[in-house]
Amino acid sequence: MNERQNHTTGQHSAVTVIGLGPMGQAMTRALLAAGHPVTVWNRTAARADGVVAAGATLAATPGEAVGASDLVILSLTDYRAMYDILDGATAALAGRTLVNLSSDTPDRTREAAAWAAGHGAEFLTGGVMVPAPMVGTAAAHVYYSGPGQVMERHRAALALLGTPRYLGEDAGLAQMMYQAQLAVFLTTLSALMQATAMLGSAGMKAAEALPELLSSADTIGAILRAGEAAPGSALDAGEHPGHLSTVTMMGATADHIVETSTSLGLDPALPLAVQAHYRRAIEDGHGADNWTRIIDGIRAPR
Repeated sequence: MNERQNHTTGQHSAVTVIGLGPMGQAMTRALLAAGHPVTVWNRTAARADGVVAAGATLAATPGEAVGASDLVILSLTDYRAMYDILDGATAALAGRTLVNLSSDTPDRTREAAAWAAGHGAEFLTGGVMVPAPMVGTAAAHVYYSGPGQVMERHRAALALLGTPRYLGEDAGLAQMMYQAQLAVFLTTLSALMQATAMLGSAGMKAAEALPELLSSADTIGAILRAGEAAPGSALDAGEHPGHLSTVTMMGATADHIVETSTSLGLDPALPLAVQAHYRRAIEDGHGADNWTRIIDGIRAPR
């Protein structure tokens, strides 16, 4: 085995982490705990103090950080930050693998993959699906996309951050999954706050309301996986059987939530958005179909 192979695939191969927010620090600690030499860089150098005390090496410049390892993990605010940091270090990119675990749009990740290739680097896109305290635990998983052989070469090191879930060659796929997951997550959080505000108007404390609301949120997955409500296969087939729940029925409920929120003086933006999905489906003549029919209006907005 030559020196480069050992450097990239060895059990304790060197890894660089650029970006030391809570997520970057958690990744660094997970890699250090497994015995990997880790070089770090951050705009605010003081953020590295904790991981340096744990054994990481602080690079003086981004170029030095990139040059220290074949595997370079980026944990930044967005992809613009990658260019801001690495545009002055492009000479060091040739032969490296960049794994960008920052959030942005699928199109920007594809552009970044082309940019990296233009500088001789290989590129993986990733989306970490747990908060920083869960990085490196059995509950953590990370979506990846990009060249399959690159994924396999670095799988062992990346698995230390969370179970890798590889989606395919398209650099935008992992980011698409990440954004889709966050669409569910953020909308659910807003819905929980809407519901908590509704109950609060009747004098119920959040400490009392949230356990009830979270219980409902916990059951949604089980409901959707059961029987006719399981939408996946039917959606793929373009089928929307409405013998258990219909657009009209769910739309009426959406109307009531809008009316209640408005009467309470709450912001109706979220309920109105949901109501609009059902009204569109009813206007299009699909009131008797399953609630999943609302996907048509989402796919083809007017």
